[in-house]
Amino acid sequence: MQEVDWEARWKQIVVDRATLASDHADSGYWDRRAASYSRSTQTRVDEFLQVLEPYLSPRKTLIDVGAGTGRHTVPLAERLEWVTAVEPSEGMRSHIPPRDNITSVASTWEDAEVAPADLVVCSHVLYGVADPVPFIAKLERSARERVFVMLRESDLPHPAAEIRRRLVGDTGPRLPRFSELFMLLMQMGIAADVDFLRYPIVTRYADMEEAVVDSRALFGQGWDEAAGRAMLQEILQPEAGQLVFDGGIVVSGVAHWQPRKS
Repeated sequence: MQEVDWEARWKQIVVDRATLASDHADSGYWDRRAASYSRSTQTRVDEFLQVLEPYLSPRKTLIDVGAGTGRHTVPLAERLEWVTAVEPSEGMRSHIPPRDNITSVASTWEDAEVAPADLVVCSHVLYGVADPVPFIAKLERSARERVFVMLRESDLPHPAAEIRRRLVGDTGPRLPRFSELFMLLMQMGIAADVDFLRYPIVTRYADMEEAVVDSRALFGQGWDEAAGRAMLQEILQPEAGQLVFDGGIVVSGVAHWQPRKS
């Protein structure tokens, strides 16, 4: 069996995906998506924190890479001495409430200048990173005790993917998966521990216009405004003054390991 270059394979998947939704990795997209993302995740039971639980203590510090709206930053700050939230999107950062022991860094991880911490976490960030090896190596260099990286193994549960499936017959180029991350880590010489998580994904919109803007950004070329709106009318359900998309149960993996001595 021919040896697979997992780094090259990862890069190709990210490049292919960018032809579908090139704006997805841009901070401007996340500025626009921040309110919906915050609503969709604020009530989600988060098993990721349960994976971290054995490693938490009031004297430890942590870096949350790609902190988003602070869904992990805030509860972790309640358990740790200090949390540094690295997040390039101003819209996403604006949802992180001020805390005495939280520092927000307005930067991509690649450009961030932060002091090492005991723990480093990176949840659902690597999908759009075309050069993952230096990104992961920086995660490892920045952690004194342990690194945690979470990624979905399931496909992206999003209205745009469902609309493409119904209108075009496919969901377009996919995102990298956790299994590919695990093999990439092995190629880098990192034998990580693994925990798999299963949980429901629900996307919440304030109104139809917000849903249209979000779906248009992830649909890719060929978006039909009338057909897209009609399809959203079918797949979104009203609930408590919002429009809700039920993405079903997804499977994510968490790879975590003790950083190697450089």
